[in-house]
Amino acid sequence: MPAISGASAGRTRWMRVTGWVPPAVAFVLGVWGNTAPSAWTDEIVTIDVARRSWPQLMELLGRVDAVHGLHYVLMWLVGQVCGGLTEFWPRVASAAAVAVAAGGLAWLGRLLGGPRLGLCAGLLLAVLPTASRYAQEARSFAFVMAVAVLATGALVKILAGRARGRWLVCYAVLIALLGWFNLLGMLLPAAHAVTVALLRPGRRVVVRLFLAQAAGVAAVVPLLILASAQSSAVGDAAPVTAGTPFAYFTWLLTPGQGTLPTPLKLLLTLTALAALTLLVVRRRKAPPLALAVGVPWATVPPLLLAVVSLDHPLFAYRYLLFCLPALALLLATALTVVPLRAQLLFVLLTAVPLASSHLAIRREDSRPWDTGAVRTTLRIHDAPGDAVLFSGARCGLIATAFKESFTGRPDLGRARTAAELGALDDLPADPALLQQRLAHTPRVWRIDCNHLSGGAREAAARTAASQEQALARAGFSPVYRHSVRGVDITLEERTTAEARNGRAASGRSGPE
Repeated sequence: MPAISGASAGRTRWMRVTGWVPPAVAFVLGVWGNTAPSAWTDEIVTIDVARRSWPQLMELLGRVDAVHGLHYVLMWLVGQVCGGLTEFWPRVASAAAVAVAAGGLAWLGRLLGGPRLGLCAGLLLAVLPTASRYAQEARSFAFVMAVAVLATGALVKILAGRARGRWLVCYAVLIALLGWFNLLGMLLPAAHAVTVALLRPGRRVVVRLFLAQAAGVAAVVPLLILASAQSSAVGDAAPVTAGTPFAYFTWLLTPGQGTLPTPLKLLLTLTALAALTLLVVRRRKAPPLALAVGVPWATVPPLLLAVVSLDHPLFAYRYLLFCLPALALLLATALTVVPLRAQLLFVLLTAVPLASSHLAIRREDSRPWDTGAVRTTLRIHDAPGDAVLFSGARCGLIATAFKESFTGRPDLGRARTAAELGALDDLPADPALLQQRLAHTPRVWRIDCNHLSGGAREAAARTAASQEQALARAGFSPVYRHSVRGVDITLEERTTAEARNGRAASGRSGPE
C-alpha cells in the first residue's frame, strides 16, 4: 500500500508539473519578438483609446465601439499600471490570455480523456502559429479564446455531475464575460447546447445548465442593445463563398498574411486534414467526451456565422479564434488513437511549416499596415519643418499612437483629435485651413493607408484627391515615393519659386 500511495503521489506531482508546460510555452512564444511586427489599424485604435482619460473613454464607449469596451477598459488599466501604453504591454496581456487558454485546454483535455490528451492538446494550441499571432495582437480575440476554454471546462464539470452552485455560477459568469469581450463569442453556447444534446445528462442537470446559460446571456443583453445602435462601427468582412471553409481551416493552422509559401501552407493543412480523417476512421478508440465537446465547438459557431453572413457579411476569421482550441483538442485526440509511427510522421510533416509560419508572423511587414517602416522612413529622411498629411480611415491615429516618432511634425490634415471628439476618427481640416497651413510648410510627408474596407477605400480616395489638389495649388510636387505593406509614403516639396513665396508669406503672417 505505501508503494502504491507513493506512485500515486508521484503521478500527481508529475501532472502538476506538466500542467504548467502548455501555458509556459504559449506565453514564451507569445512574448518572443512581439515588438517586431508593426502595429496596424485595430491595434493603433486600442493604443489610442487606452491612452485617453477615463471620462474620454466613457464618452467614446457611449457613442461607438462598445463591443470592445471591456477590452479597452482592461488596456486602460494596463496603461495606468505600466505608466503608459505602447504596443508591447497590450500584446503581453494577449500573450497571457493565450497562456490561460493553453493551460485551460490542458485541464479540459485531462477531464475529457486523461493527462496524455490534456498535455497534447495544450501543447498543440501553444505551438499553433495562429495562437501566437493573436498573442501578439493588441485586441480582445485572445481573451475571448481564453474565456471560451474556461467556459467549456465549466460545462464539462457540470455535465460530470458536479452541478453544484459554484460551477453553475462560474459557467454563467464566463458566458457573460464571453459576450462582453466579443458579442460573436455568444455563438459558443449554441455549440454547448449540441454537446448537451449528445450527452443527455438528465433533466435536472439540463435545467440547471439552461438557467445558468440564460443568466449569462441575459447579462450581455444591455451590451447587445447598445451595440445595435452602433452597428456602423462594424467593419466589412468578405462574403462567404465555396472556398471559405478551406480558407478558414487553413487560417486556424497558420494566419494568412501572405508570408508563408503556398506549398508549406498546403502541407500543413493537408496533414491536419489527414489526422482528422484518421480520427473519424478510429473514432471508436477516441474518448467519447472529447468528440462530444470538440466537434460541436469546432463546427457549430462557424456554421452559424456563415449562415448569418449570407445576409450580412460578418465572417471574419478572427471572430472565430475561440474555435481554435477545439481544433487543437481534436488533433490531439487524433494523435492519441494512432500508432507512434503516425504520431512521429505528423510531427515531422508539420515541423517546417510551423517553424516557417512562426518566423513569418514576427516580421515587421506581417501585419496589414507596416507602420514601423513609416516611422523608420521619417526618422531617416526627415528635415526640420517637415509636416505630415494622412489619408485613409484612422490612418492619422498612427501619429497619435506613436507620438515620439511624430514630435515636431504637425498633422496638417487634422482639425481636432479623435479623443477630443469622443470618436475613433480625427476631424479632418477643411480645405481652407489645409491651404493656409500648407502656405507655411516647406515639405510634407503624405502617408496614404490603402489596406481598407470598401467604403473606407472610397472615402480615402476622395480625401487623397482633395489633398493632391491642395498640394498642387500650393506649389508642391513629389520628390520621393516609397510603398510598404498597406501604406504609401510620398514626400512633397515646394518648387524653388513657391518656397520663396511661402517663406515670404510666413514672414508676413507668422506660423499657423
